[in-house]
Amino acid sequence: MAPPGPAARQLPEDAIPGDVVALCRKLQEAGHATFVVGGAVRDVLLGRHGPGADFDVATAALPDEVRRIFGRRRTLPIGIKHGTVTVLLGEGESRRQVEVTTFRGEGAYVDGRRPESVEFLHSIEEDLARRDFTVNAIAYDPVARALVDPHGGLGDLDARLVRAVGDPAARFGEDGLRCMRAVRFAATLEMALDPATRAAIPGALETFRKVSAERVRDELCKLLLAKRPAVGLDLMRETGLLAEVIPELLEGVGLVQNRFHHHDVWRHTLATVDAVEPRLALRLAALLHDVGKPRTAEAREEAPSENRFFHHESVGARLADEIMRRLRFSNAERELVVHLVAQHMYYYTGDWTPQAVRRFLRRVGPEHVDEVFALRAADIVGFGHGDDPEDEIAPLRLRVAEALREAAALKVSDLVIGGADVMQALGLPPGPPVGKVLARLLERVLDDPTLNTREALLALLPEVAREADAETP
Repeated sequence: MAPPGPAARQLPEDAIPGDVVALCRKLQEAGHATFVVGGAVRDVLLGRHGPGADFDVATAALPDEVRRIFGRRRTLPIGIKHGTVTVLLGEGESRRQVEVTTFRGEGAYVDGRRPESVEFLHSIEEDLARRDFTVNAIAYDPVARALVDPHGGLGDLDARLVRAVGDPAARFGEDGLRCMRAVRFAATLEMALDPATRAAIPGALETFRKVSAERVRDELCKLLLAKRPAVGLDLMRETGLLAEVIPELLEGVGLVQNRFHHHDVWRHTLATVDAVEPRLALRLAALLHDVGKPRTAEAREEAPSENRFFHHESVGARLADEIMRRLRFSNAERELVVHLVAQHMYYYTGDWTPQAVRRFLRRVGPEHVDEVFALRAADIVGFGHGDDPEDEIAPLRLRVAEALREAAALKVSDLVIGGADVMQALGLPPGPPVGKVLARLLERVLDDPTLNTREALLALLPEVAREADAETP
């Protein structure tokens, strides 16, 4: 039996919040056709909507009419030149902002990013014709409880298919970011990419290159938070998008590792990304954790068909820094991901001394140890041999917890004396030598936490100062 058409299919009565329904009803009572549109309708139909979902509205009312109907105090003219007015609903914590946009068509996209002009239209069907994918081109009248689906989006939802509205080459030529959105939706909505839509992406890469790094970054971040980001990442590779966004990752495609890894570097990376919990910093660190391997690969003498990758974590941290700067990530995001990439390699054995555990904690940072463990667990899953990560991680986790309970000094600021004490005791001016002395003191305390007393550290100062002087070139 064929699935019901739009006239027969209805959304649950409570699918659209009451205040959004009331907004639509008020516009309709003023004589303006009004619909809920876009991703909210799609997600309700897929059963993916949540309590914090955004609901966008399209209407025949012109922006000035929307402002008149709801009042200047309840509307914001942000985006008004493109036909959008933000309507403020409710008060306090329940306050909601709804973007209300006049039915519109768009002029030529001369720069592959935005239309030269916007034309206000009279029907929802004309408005839906400008949208990117059929699953996003479904409108819903919450008053009449009727769907409008001129491009077969409901059928594509049933078929689990991401398909461009009309000619995919034309849609991608209008806005190059739609190439990234296509692979992102395939991953986040857990759908297949329509063959014709997929085939049009390579020809649109020139337009894609005009898209700002910030917009590309935002799409990549959304893709990485999918249940299985590997779906979208491999589509990026196959369509040429990865070569434009993070070409460094392509160096791992087909690069053989060793007997400890079932996959090449690229497939291992995909498996690691899928395995780590869906937190953006962890997903980014998993994506980039082995980006340094191709630059450090060398054949193993005892097994020439295998490779080893000395210090790939250090090279990878440098590359991760470059990649995240290029994609305009914030300093805080970049520094955390680079740190996780740099620290993801360690080999714990039961004969680690308490000093070794404290040095591990100092290097990783107590605040990041759980993230390093999470990345390491995903890395082990990515080996592809079915190993249980807890076999390695659980014993070290217990010892780390023990070290933290002992409240040992793990950084210079944990020492009971500071720079002022060093300067006074040694007659030093402020500057790098003071920091070197404190770093030497910390090394002593990492070996023996009982030394972290004022008396013991002051007594050690002359000796560690001589050591610091001796290592200065």
